[in-house]
Amino acid sequence: MSRRSFHIQRDADSVTVARHLPARFDIVAETRFPPLRKGRLAQQIRQDLWRRLRAVRGFSPVVEVRDAGGELHVRAGGRMDCNFPRGLTPAIEEFLAQPDLRQRWIAHARLGGAPKTRTVARALRRREAVD
Repeated sequence: MSRRSFHIQRDADSVTVARHLPARFDIVAETRFPPLRKGRLAQQIRQDLWRRLRAVRGFSPVVEVRDAGGELHVRAGGRMDCNFPRGLTPAIEEFLAQPDLRQRWIAHARLGGAPKTRTVARALRRREAVD
């Protein structure tokens, strides 16, 4: 595994993204989402969580997205290799509740995907109609 790689574990109803195996939640916060692409959602949350908490010494993000009967249950947090500061769990809960981040995650992970950008760009260059 290269320095920038993450382990992605998939099974029938969940996806877990973690830097270290086995994935461990020393700190955790939970939220729910509508049906989306689990892998994309997990990667986006992990990426933003790491950006937010990379200054926390010993922190390694872990995100699990599980299908829970018509909606997705997300556990986000991570592994701590040393003592962690107080207030970290509420900070992760607040992070997961931010409307602008949630909208971006949903847009990135929505079912059906984004339009085929190469096809659209090619049509625009040729000044053709775009479906």
